[in-house]
Amino acid sequence: MNFSVPRVNDALVAALQHKIDRKTKPLGALGLLEKLALQVGRIQNTLSPELGEAQMLVFAADHGAAKAGVSPFPQDVTWQMVENYLAGGAAINVFARQNKIRLHVIDAGVAHEFGPRDNLINAKISPTGTRNYLEEPAMSAAERDAALAKGIEIAQRVADSGARVFAFGEMGIGNTAASALITSQLTGTPLIDCIGRGAGLDDRGLEHKRALLQRAATRAALPADADALSVLAEFGGFEIAMIAGAMIGAAQRGGLLLIDGFIVTAALLVAVRLAPEVRDYCVFCHHSAEPGAQAQLKSLAAEPLIDLGLRLGEGTGAALAWPLVQSAAAFLNEMASFESAGVSDKEPRG
Repeated sequence: MNFSVPRVNDALVAALQHKIDRKTKPLGALGLLEKLALQVGRIQNTLSPELGEAQMLVFAADHGAAKAGVSPFPQDVTWQMVENYLAGGAAINVFARQNKIRLHVIDAGVAHEFGPRDNLINAKISPTGTRNYLEEPAMSAAERDAALAKGIEIAQRVADSGARVFAFGEMGIGNTAASALITSQLTGTPLIDCIGRGAGLDDRGLEHKRALLQRAATRAALPADADALSVLAEFGGFEIAMIAGAMIGAAQRGGLLLIDGFIVTAALLVAVRLAPEVRDYCVFCHHSAEPGAQAQLKSLAAEPLIDLGLRLGEGTGAALAWPLVQSAAAFLNEMASFESAGVSDKEPRG
C-alpha cells in the first residue's frame, strides 16, 4: 500500500507572505487567518488559491466494545444516525447545507444492511463492525489494511472529480473510547487523561469506562513505541482506519484537509505516523471538549481555529470552521494592497 505523500512546496512562501503583508492592514492584524492564507497558498502552490466546494466525508462503523458499556447509547444508534444523515436531519446535514458543503456518507462497517441508497457509499469491511478489544484485537491486519486502502481510494476518487478541500466526520457508538486508547498509545499520555464522557456518561459511567479501557490496554500490552498499524488493529474502528486512509489519499492529491474533533484527530495521529507529510495539509478546525484532545493538539503542534466547547463529532466542527477557511482565501485574493488602493502604509516620521 502506498502511503507516500508529497511534501508541500515552499517555493512561494516568501511571495505569499509578501502578498499578505502588503494588504491594507497592519502586519499580522488578521491573526490566524494570515497563517491560514499562507498555508492554503503553499498547498496549492499559487498566489491565488481556489477552494471550490468543500467535500465532507462522514465515515460510520460499529465497535465490538460498545456492548460492554463504553457508551451510554445502544449500538443501534450508529445505524439509526446513518439513516438520519441520509434523511438530511442531523446537525452535520444542517451545517453542510448552510455552508454549501457536499456531504458523502460512507458505511465503513455498520452492523446493519442499508441496501443501495442515494448518497451512501457502501465500503463495509465487516457486516458486524469490529471485534471487542476488551478480549481480542479489534480487527485483523487484513481488515485494517483493507479499511486504509478503501479510505485512500474513496478520497482519491472524490479528488479526481475536482475536489480540493476535504472535511472528515464520523459516527460510531463507542468511538471516543477507541480514540482515547489510540491517543494515549500514540502520544504517550496517561490513559486516564485521554478518557472523557463521550456521548454523555455520568460520573458512574465514566468510572466504568475508565476501568474497561484500562482492561483493554492491559490486555493488548503494547510497548510504548508500538507502531501505528499495530495500535490501529488493536483498538481502532473501521471508520477511524478509513478516515486515516482518506486523509492520506486526499493529501496525495494535494487536497486541503479540514480536521474535526477528537475521533477524526485520533485517525490523523495514525495517518501522520504512516505519512508524516500529511500534517502540513491539515487545518485544525476546533478544540474538542474531550479531555484527550489537548494531548492530540500538543502532539501535532496544532492551533485550532475555533473553540466552542463542541463534542458532537460528525464533522460539525469542520463544517462550522469552513467559512473561516474561505475568508482566508478571499482576503488573499480580493483584498487591496497598499499600492493598488493608494493607501499609505506608514505614518510620516520626523
